Amino acid sequence: MNVEIITPDKELFNGEASSVIVPGSDGLLGILNDHAPLISSLTNGDVKLKTTDGEKTFTVNGGVVEVLNNKVMILAE
Repeated sequence: MNVEIITPDKELFNGEASSVIVPGSDGLLGILNDHAPLISSLTNGDVKLKTTDGEKTFTVNGGVVEVLNNKVMILAE
C-alpha cells in the first residue's frame, strides 16, 4: 500500500509499506493491505512502517490518518 506522511513543514515519507501502526486517539491502530476505509485522529506517539528496507519509525505530535483504497495518508504535527 502507498503511505504518505506529511507535516506542515515537509513530507516525511512517501512510498510503499506492507504494514502501518499509528497512535490513534483510542489506542494503536494496525493497518494492512485492503483495510476498510477509515479516518481517525492521532495522539502523540510513533508511526511505524514495515517497508522493503526494514522498519521505519516517525514521531508525531498528533494529527489525522485517512485510509482509502490501499492508500494511507497521515497529516501529522
